Amino acid sequence: MERADNRNMVHRLFFKDKEIILLGTAHVSKESAELVTSVIEEEKPDTVCVELCESRCQAIQQKDRWQEMDIVKVIREKKAFLLLSNLLLASFQKRIAQKLGVKPGEEMTRAIEAAKAIGAAIYPADRDIRITLSRTWRLMGFWSKMKLLFQLLLSLGNIEDIKAQDIERMKQEDVLQTLLSDIERSHPMLRDILIDERDRYLAFRIRTAPGSKIVAVVGAGHLTGIKKYWNSDIDIEALEKLPPPKKGSGLFKWIVPSVILVLFILGFFIGGADAGSHMIKWWILANGILAGLGAMLAMAHPLTILSSMVAAPLTSLNPMIAAGWVSGLVEALSRRPKVRDLESLPDDILSIKGFWRNKVTRILLVVVFTNLGSGVGTFVAIPLMLKVF
Repeated sequence: MERADNRNMVHRLFFKDKEIILLGTAHVSKESAELVTSVIEEEKPDTVCVELCESRCQAIQQKDRWQEMDIVKVIREKKAFLLLSNLLLASFQKRIAQKLGVKPGEEMTRAIEAAKAIGAAIYPADRDIRITLSRTWRLMGFWSKMKLLFQLLLSLGNIEDIKAQDIERMKQEDVLQTLLSDIERSHPMLRDILIDERDRYLAFRIRTAPGSKIVAVVGAGHLTGIKKYWNSDIDIEALEKLPPPKKGSGLFKWIVPSVILVLFILGFFIGGADAGSHMIKWWILANGILAGLGAMLAMAHPLTILSSMVAAPLTSLNPMIAAGWVSGLVEALSRRPKVRDLESLPDDILSIKGFWRNKVTRILLVVVFTNLGSGVGTFVAIPLMLKVF
């Protein structure tokens, strides 16, 4: 059941015995931030839902959260790319907000502050950004992943190049959708993860939030979808799970190393010791040099570059470990991030120079670039090895 409000961004919905005021906001609009405060003060709800996941909600309220980061744990848990992506997205949003004279996520900050002022509960309603990125990552092929990485890196460029129509589009979309718009066109299934799944997730979380009167603050781009799925049966557990790896992806991880080992054996068996040793040489050179080049692009410590060159030829034959994890750990030990690196992280991510200067983000770049170089090295090495025959 729904009753339209006199403002097109405010909609009243009902679910069982709950009244929900659904408030659509433009993520980079000062007017939206002011509207959020006024609606919460007028309605005095029991609960204020925000389009934030638990971790992002805590990030807004706990300004010193970066000091608690364990970068070694991030690498060991294979979350370096996810953290780097999250920081790049945050950087993009912050710089757009600065250009428009607003604070990044100001409408969500205002919602939290207004909720505290009237004693309302604060309820994060969005899905964890790491789950959304992980589901997106699982769906994409190798080249789409590379395109995503470079689009994220290019987002560090000059925001003065962004046109007025792009700004208007951003007011109706969230940052992730804006940056992935080109990839989304070539992979229509991405829309289901970035928009439709989150619309269903938000609809479920908002309608099941505690309290009889709720104000829900969400991006304007989610209004239509939330209303569409408002009375639908929603499997929330399915939306919170990581999808299983693609069929054959686990097998493929073992196929490439197996093929390489077979080539080594054939090289020694057919061409003799000379041919076999040449194949091993090309394998080591291609993997080692390109992995080392990746580490160099991240401005890694000399020991890190050396470790990436030594590790890549070996880790490429072992699907259970990646060269970037080795080089990332070496970088973390060689240049341990200090408190000032963690404290300056929110400011450093606003520029390309800052990403490379800050020890935390440089470690993440080392992991990603070394893995990229090692991956390319594997594909470069195979034709060079076959030439030996």
